[in-house]
Amino acid sequence: MARPTPSLTLALLQARESAMDFFRPHLNRNHITEQQWRVIRILWQSDDQTLESHQLAELACILRPSLTGVLLRLEQSGLVRRWKPENDQRRLCVTLTSEGNALFDDMKDEMIRQYQKIQQALGAEKYRTLMSLLNEVQRLHPDD
Repeated sequence: MARPTPSLTLALLQARESAMDFFRPHLNRNHITEQQWRVIRILWQSDDQTLESHQLAELACILRPSLTGVLLRLEQSGLVRRWKPENDQRRLCVTLTSEGNALFDDMKDEMIRQYQKIQQALGAEKYRTLMSLLNEVQRLHPDD
């Protein structure tokens, strides 16, 4: 019987865990979870630092029910503000507060250093190739 091919999804998860080992200590020192950091970073990177919750869930790869808890804790910490537009109460918007911006600013240099460590370990060309391949995988659709 032929051996099954290596699992792409398992390899991606294991690579993610290895990559996160670079960042977890800094997140822990700042009392921020991985999911909270993703939300803060995505909001910081958005044009006006405001997104609708469904957009944020998709970009942060967090299921909507889980995102509710993440946002509640971030709001309680004063890092984000949730609000509903007056013209459409069905929408829930999330904004990074000045405290959230300050936290991002405090953390970003160390996070950049960790990215540089990964890039240095792989080499610039392999790092670019890895990021390019991951972008290609993200664009794949099962029906294509």
